[in-house]
Amino acid sequence: MTHLQQLRTRLAEISDLNHVSALAGWDQQTYMPPGGSAARAEQSATLQKLAHEMFIAAETGRLLDAAAGEVNRLDPDSDEARLVSVARRDYEKSRKVPAELVAEIARVTGQAVDVWTEARAASDWKPFSPYLARVFELQRQLAGALGYTDRMYDALLDRFEPDMKTAQVQAVFEAIKPDLIGLVRAIAAKGQAVDDEVLRREYDEKRQWDFGLEVIKRYGFDFKRGRQDRSVHPFTTSFSINDVRITTRVDRQFLSPALFGTLHETGHALYEQGLRQSLERTPLADGASLGMHESQSRLWENLVGRSRPFWKFFFPVLKGFFPEQLADQTAESFHRAANTVSPSFIRVEADEVTYGLHIMLRFEMENDLLEGRLKAGDVPEAWNARMQESLGITPPDTAQGALQDIHWSSGLIGYFPTYQLGNLISLQLWDKINADIPDLARQIEHGEFAALLSWLRANLHQHGRKFTSNELLQRITGSGLNPAPYLKYLKAKYGEIYDLA
Repeated sequence: MTHLQQLRTRLAEISDLNHVSALAGWDQQTYMPPGGSAARAEQSATLQKLAHEMFIAAETGRLLDAAAGEVNRLDPDSDEARLVSVARRDYEKSRKVPAELVAEIARVTGQAVDVWTEARAASDWKPFSPYLARVFELQRQLAGALGYTDRMYDALLDRFEPDMKTAQVQAVFEAIKPDLIGLVRAIAAKGQAVDDEVLRREYDEKRQWDFGLEVIKRYGFDFKRGRQDRSVHPFTTSFSINDVRITTRVDRQFLSPALFGTLHETGHALYEQGLRQSLERTPLADGASLGMHESQSRLWENLVGRSRPFWKFFFPVLKGFFPEQLADQTAESFHRAANTVSPSFIRVEADEVTYGLHIMLRFEMENDLLEGRLKAGDVPEAWNARMQESLGITPPDTAQGALQDIHWSSGLIGYFPTYQLGNLISLQLWDKINADIPDLARQIEHGEFAALLSWLRANLHQHGRKFTSNELLQRITGSGLNPAPYLKYLKAKYGEIYDLA
């Protein structure tokens, strides 16, 4: 074998270990009995330690050096050259992190997820507080091992959004925050011009589930290469391009969590299922960044799933599932209800306008926790104060406040900003998509999504991590990250719905 072939074989085996670890994590959040948590934490620690040790071994470095010599005459944008360069970047960063730290993070987060699940159910912060303190202590160690120049958060953010700096995120957030707050206030001044009461009637859980499946089948989700299950917090994971799992949660008294949660996670899944098969079992078989990944979930959830053309097609279908609950509704009234803007406690249920404010709150608190300005035991009080400041509401309990997200228990510190970056990217892509597919709205109105999915597959999905997020944006739209399309979209859409002068 050539050195490149030997490298691919080694990377494929490391990929296998990582995917088995991910499978164990999926099982923990879906079907594992509660008593298995301690053993699963140890199993995850072992798998992640083995994968890490194999990746940072001298043999991997030797093969990377040799393979680089073999691809140096190829087009720098060829799959082979990009594979070596991406693997090299991952290798150089990973070898800075001790295997013992990787194992300890896996062990602690494996335990913390189950403690968080129980604490959230009981709305009790105290049991989770020491685990959160330990998670952040380990993240400080991880940031120190990875290295940073300006902010500790830079090292952790880079794991999800390569080459992005905390200062850049902060600048973007500060630029858009006044517009978001101003729009929220303008809408609030309209009183109850629009409300979501219809979404809060009683809806049979099985029918909710079945309707969601109807929608994502039309979206193009391949059930021969994927499935949906229930979990406390919705998520998407994959163990192969041909095995992509999504989860959701169902609330009998609120239609939005299952419906829009399913659409959101399907956006992630379509990205994973759209990767080119030749990238399987390589470091390229993933999204360009978490921000780019979130652009897909937000695109299918909001730009498609909350649009007027979408509900012109799907409202009659939904009404077939729930004729009594929707007897007094039309496609237009339901579309308006689905786009109600009202500050809410739960991020995953937030409307498009207030959603970004939820992300900014978490971004600020993560930095404060990392840099010691905030202690784990004081998080609920600080959370409530910031919710009141930014959204004008105070959660009635910690389940609807500081305990609502799974991310911190999973050690995903630095992840939250990518949600809002994804919002911005989704609108940049949407403008280009509509320019290339002028009758897209008509297609959606007829329940046709093939052209949209094909465009995304050709321009974005198939490349995986071959290009960085910024490179993809430049290739597709001709510019880097730009919040202008996002703000223009929100002001136009909600200006029309709420009749804002």
